[in-house]
Amino acid sequence: MAKINTVMFDFDGTIVDTHKVILQSWQHTFRTFEGRERPEEEIYSTFGEPLYITMEKFLPNIPLEEATAVYRDYHYENLADLIDVFPGMLELLKDLKNRSHKVGLVTSRLLSSTKIIMNKYGMEQYFDSIVTFDDCRNFKPDPEPVNVALERLRSRPEESIMIGDSMFDILSAKNAGVKSALVSWALTVNEEEKSGKNSPDYIIKQPDDLLDILEGRK
Repeated sequence: MAKINTVMFDFDGTIVDTHKVILQSWQHTFRTFEGRERPEEEIYSTFGEPLYITMEKFLPNIPLEEATAVYRDYHYENLADLIDVFPGMLELLKDLKNRSHKVGLVTSRLLSSTKIIMNKYGMEQYFDSIVTFDDCRNFKPDPEPVNVALERLRSRPEESIMIGDSMFDILSAKNAGVKSALVSWALTVNEEEKSGKNSPDYIIKQPDDLLDILEGRK
């Protein structure tokens, strides 16, 4: 097996805990257009999808731009106050940089809101490439986002791994011929998906488990 020299990360739910702001943004949107909130499980099941796709699914009778504006206005207003970095993730990014691994971000989030979060924690310096919603026509689980990152990083699939918290991340990696790792703090993946035919190559219980994978100890 080729030694891994490139690590790509999903953002929401993997590096940063954005569950609270996403959940509250959806509930605000539902209250605005439906006068009620929806079960949290219904919202969690869509985590990892681009917003436009989920919006058309949830509110098909509301003009897309109108519904999206309500969601995004609330989301941006509350973003900085309702997010946290998962414990150990900043330290992992620093360690990867010190080890001279190529590090990419592959997210379905817009670049503008990605930058807000990155600036809060000063983490942009740790990434050699950032691929967002703005850079792709097709989105996870399509391989395009991962392929764009590989091209920018000048990396080969067999020497790369994608870290994520949803099956959208895992399938995007598999479809691009890249190894995949699922973080154990994922809220959106059930036990069957963790061990089924599309299961990830690895499951990471804590951030520094990735170092064992890169060193061939797992």
